[in-house]
Amino acid sequence: MAATDAGDELRAVLPRLVQLGNLMNRSGLGERAMKQAGADLDRPGLSIILALHMTGKSMRVGEIADRMQVAGPHVTRHLHILERRRLVHGLADPDDRRARLVELTPAGAELADRYVTTLLGWFGDALSGWSSTDRQTFYALLLRFTDDLAAFLSATTEEG
Repeated sequence: MAATDAGDELRAVLPRLVQLGNLMNRSGLGERAMKQAGADLDRPGLSIILALHMTGKSMRVGEIADRMQVAGPHVTRHLHILERRRLVHGLADPDDRRARLVELTPAGAELADRYVTTLLGWFGDALSGWSSTDRQTFYALLLRFTDDLAAFLSATTEEG
């Protein structure tokens, strides 16, 4: 495919990418899911809970910050709130006693499960008219696009 053809295809898709970003950010989807799941948290707190939930393991503060693409002190401030609410707790890192690991408590894991189940239910409903083949193709291409874009942006950030 010629470079101009690829550019034209991307130009045609750009309005949909912008629309998707707007839908995800402005629709209040995350807030609506938090409300339905009974998750009375701010976005950073929920992001920490979800980072821990999706990895399925305890993590260092720096790892959580990297996943959220924020500075460590930002995560630390929110972790204190989550610990007071008994949604996470800290423990010593067995590989480095000076380091601290953070893990979900059962209450934090339950909250994350409710939130994810709510979102997945809505996404599933939105895709319910799609064939199984179309859904699998979409999932595979979305994963590939996200990974490739993240790698590209990471490389260009490091260069600049």
